[in-house]
Amino acid sequence: MKSTDLRPGNAVRIDGNMYIITQFQHITPGNWRAMVNLRLKNVQTGLVMEKRFRSGEDIEQIDLDRREMEYLYTDSTGHVFMDNVTYDQITLSDDFLGDAMQYMKPNTVANVLVCEGKPLTIELPATVDLVITETTPAIKGATATNQLKEATLETGLKTRVPPFIGEGELVRISTADGSYQSRAKE
Repeated sequence: MKSTDLRPGNAVRIDGNMYIITQFQHITPGNWRAMVNLRLKNVQTGLVMEKRFRSGEDIEQIDLDRREMEYLYTDSTGHVFMDNVTYDQITLSDDFLGDAMQYMKPNTVANVLVCEGKPLTIELPATVDLVITETTPAIKGATATNQLKEATLETGLKTRVPPFIGEGELVRISTADGSYQSRAKE
Protein backbone atom coordinates (compact mmCIF):
# COMPACT_ATOMS: atom_id res chain seq x y z
CA MET A 1 0.00 0.00 0.00
CA LYS A 2 1.23 3.52 -0.76
CA SER A 3 2.21 5.68 2.23
CA THR A 4 -0.30 8.39 1.22
CA ASP A 5 -3.20 5.88 1.48
CA LEU A 6 -2.52 5.01 5.13
CA ARG A 7 -4.85 6.26 7.88
CA PRO A 8 -4.99 6.08 11.70
CA GLY A 9 -6.10 2.62 12.82
CA ASN A 10 -4.33 0.81 9.95
CA ALA A 11 -1.80 -1.90 10.86
CA VAL A 12 1.54 -2.04 9.05
CA ARG A 13 4.66 -4.21 9.17
CA ILE A 14 7.95 -2.30 9.28
CA ASP A 15 11.31 -4.04 9.78
CA GLY A 16 9.49 -7.25 10.79
CA ASN A 17 7.48 -5.58 13.58
CA MET A 18 3.74 -4.91 13.61
CA TYR A 19 2.57 -1.35 14.30
CA ILE A 20 -0.77 0.42 14.59
CA ILE A 21 -0.89 3.92 13.07
CA THR A 22 -2.10 6.40 15.70
CA GLN A 23 -1.47 9.65 13.78
CA PHE A 24 -1.04 10.45 10.09
CA GLN A 25 0.24 13.70 8.58
CA HIS A 26 0.89 14.41 4.88
CA ILE A 27 3.42 17.23 4.45
CA THR A 28 4.24 19.17 1.27
CA PRO A 29 6.97 21.66 2.25
CA GLY A 30 7.29 24.28 -0.52
CA ASN A 31 9.51 23.05 -3.33
CA TRP A 32 10.69 19.89 -1.51
CA ARG A 33 9.26 16.45 -2.10
CA ALA A 34 6.09 15.51 -0.24
CA MET A 35 6.42 13.23 2.78
CA VAL A 36 4.26 11.35 5.26
CA ASN A 37 4.82 11.49 9.03
CA LEU A 38 3.37 8.57 10.99
CA ARG A 39 3.10 8.02 14.73
CA LEU A 40 3.25 4.27 15.24
CA LYS A 41 2.49 2.07 18.27
CA ASN A 42 4.39 -1.21 18.44
CA VAL A 43 1.89 -4.02 19.06
CA GLN A 44 4.29 -6.27 21.02
CA THR A 45 6.01 -3.67 23.23
CA GLY A 46 3.49 -0.82 23.30
CA LEU A 47 6.25 1.71 22.54
CA VAL A 48 5.32 4.69 20.38
CA MET A 49 7.63 6.07 17.69
CA GLU A 50 7.48 8.50 14.81
CA LYS A 51 8.62 7.58 11.32
CA ARG A 52 8.82 9.57 8.09
CA PHE A 53 8.25 8.08 4.62
CA ARG A 54 8.47 9.51 1.11
CA SER A 55 5.10 10.22 -0.44
CA GLY A 56 4.03 7.20 -2.47
CA GLU A 57 6.49 4.79 -0.83
CA ASP A 58 5.22 1.19 -0.55
CA ILE A 59 4.48 -0.07 2.98
CA GLU A 60 3.22 -3.54 3.91
CA GLN A 61 -0.29 -3.32 5.35
CA ILE A 62 -1.72 -6.00 7.66
CA ASP A 63 -5.40 -6.85 7.57
CA LEU A 64 -7.06 -6.48 10.95
CA ASP A 65 -10.43 -7.71 12.12
CA ARG A 66 -12.43 -4.86 13.67
CA ARG A 67 -14.87 -6.24 16.21
CA GLU A 68 -17.56 -4.12 17.79
CA MET A 69 -17.44 -4.91 21.51
CA GLU A 70 -19.44 -3.66 24.46
CA TYR A 71 -17.82 -2.92 27.82
CA LEU A 72 -19.77 -4.85 30.45
CA TYR A 73 -18.05 -4.56 33.84
CA THR A 74 -14.77 -4.59 35.76
CA ASP A 75 -13.72 -7.27 38.21
CA SER A 76 -10.48 -8.35 39.89
CA THR A 77 -9.15 -9.95 36.68
CA GLY A 78 -9.70 -6.93 34.44
CA HIS A 79 -12.28 -5.25 32.22
CA VAL A 80 -14.80 -7.57 30.54
CA PHE A 81 -15.89 -6.87 26.94
CA MET A 82 -18.48 -8.78 24.89
CA ASP A 83 -18.37 -9.27 21.12
CA ASN A 84 -21.71 -7.95 19.78
CA VAL A 85 -21.86 -10.59 17.03
CA THR A 86 -20.67 -13.83 18.66
CA TYR A 87 -21.41 -12.87 22.31
CA ASP A 88 -17.94 -14.13 23.30
CA GLN A 89 -16.47 -12.34 26.31
CA ILE A 90 -12.83 -11.33 26.73
CA THR A 91 -11.05 -9.73 29.67
CA LEU A 92 -8.63 -6.90 28.93
CA SER A 93 -6.06 -5.55 31.42
CA ASP A 94 -5.37 -1.97 32.49
CA ASP A 95 -2.00 -2.15 30.70
CA PHE A 96 -3.73 -3.05 27.43
CA LEU A 97 -6.41 -0.36 27.69
CA GLY A 98 -4.28 2.48 29.07
CA ASP A 99 -6.32 5.69 29.49
CA ALA A 100 -9.28 4.32 27.50
CA MET A 101 -11.19 3.33 30.65
CA GLN A 102 -11.49 7.01 31.63
CA TYR A 103 -13.93 7.36 28.72
CA MET A 104 -15.85 4.13 29.20
CA LYS A 105 -18.83 3.36 31.40
CA PRO A 106 -20.78 0.08 31.29
CA ASN A 107 -22.57 -0.58 27.97
CA THR A 108 -20.20 1.67 25.98
CA VAL A 109 -19.45 0.21 22.54
CA ALA A 110 -15.91 0.39 21.09
CA ASN A 111 -14.02 -1.31 18.27
CA VAL A 112 -11.35 -3.80 19.29
CA LEU A 113 -8.73 -4.50 16.60
CA VAL A 114 -7.91 -8.22 16.45
CA CYS A 115 -5.17 -10.00 14.50
CA GLU A 116 -5.06 -13.82 14.45
CA GLY A 117 -7.49 -14.03 17.38
CA LYS A 118 -5.40 -11.75 19.63
CA PRO A 119 -6.70 -8.26 20.59
CA LEU A 120 -4.19 -5.57 19.60
CA THR A 121 -5.74 -2.24 20.51
CA ILE A 122 -9.04 -0.49 21.16
CA GLU A 123 -10.63 2.31 19.12
CA LEU A 124 -12.90 4.58 21.12
CA PRO A 125 -15.74 6.57 19.58
CA ALA A 126 -14.79 10.19 18.73
CA THR A 127 -16.87 11.54 21.63
CA VAL A 128 -18.57 10.15 24.73
CA ASP A 129 -21.33 11.58 26.91
CA LEU A 130 -20.52 11.62 30.64
CA VAL A 131 -22.15 13.13 33.74
CA ILE A 132 -20.29 15.67 35.87
CA THR A 133 -20.02 14.42 39.46
CA GLU A 134 -17.98 17.23 40.98
CA THR A 135 -17.24 20.85 40.04
CA THR A 136 -17.15 24.26 41.67
CA PRO A 137 -20.32 26.35 41.56
CA ALA A 138 -20.61 29.07 38.91
CA ILE A 139 -19.45 32.54 39.94
CA LYS A 140 -22.11 35.16 39.32
CA GLY A 141 -20.98 37.85 36.92
CA ALA A 142 -18.11 35.77 35.51
CA THR A 143 -18.95 36.09 31.84
CA ALA A 144 -15.51 35.85 30.25
CA THR A 145 -15.83 33.53 27.27
CA ASN A 146 -12.52 31.70 27.60
CA GLN A 147 -12.75 31.03 31.34
CA LEU A 148 -12.84 27.33 32.31
CA LYS A 149 -13.10 25.47 35.62
CA GLU A 150 -12.10 21.99 36.77
CA ALA A 151 -14.68 19.18 36.69
CA THR A 152 -14.61 15.49 37.59
CA LEU A 153 -16.72 13.12 35.48
CA GLU A 154 -18.47 9.88 36.45
CA THR A 155 -15.56 7.74 35.20
CA GLY A 156 -12.99 9.70 37.23
CA LEU A 157 -11.74 11.72 34.25
CA LYS A 158 -10.81 15.31 35.11
CA THR A 159 -11.41 18.00 32.50
CA ARG A 160 -12.10 21.72 32.19
CA VAL A 161 -15.60 23.01 31.45
CA PRO A 162 -17.22 26.46 31.03
CA PRO A 163 -18.39 28.14 34.25
CA PHE A 164 -22.12 27.74 33.47
CA ILE A 165 -21.89 23.90 33.61
CA GLY A 166 -22.89 22.41 36.97
CA GLU A 167 -22.88 19.08 38.77
CA GLY A 168 -25.22 16.42 37.39
CA GLU A 169 -25.12 17.76 33.82
CA LEU A 170 -24.44 15.50 30.85
CA VAL A 171 -21.53 16.75 28.71
CA ARG A 172 -19.89 15.56 25.49
CA ILE A 173 -16.15 14.86 25.84
CA SER A 174 -13.59 14.27 23.05
CA THR A 175 -11.76 10.94 23.46
CA ALA A 176 -8.76 12.30 21.54
CA ASP A 177 -7.69 14.74 24.25
CA GLY A 178 -10.34 14.64 27.01
CA SER A 179 -11.58 18.14 26.27
CA TYR A 180 -15.13 19.46 26.76
CA GLN A 181 -17.06 19.71 23.49
CA SER A 182 -20.64 20.68 24.41
CA ARG A 183 -23.64 19.86 26.55
CA ALA A 184 -25.24 16.56 25.60
CA LYS A 185 -28.91 15.69 25.34
CA GLU A 186 -30.14 12.79 27.45
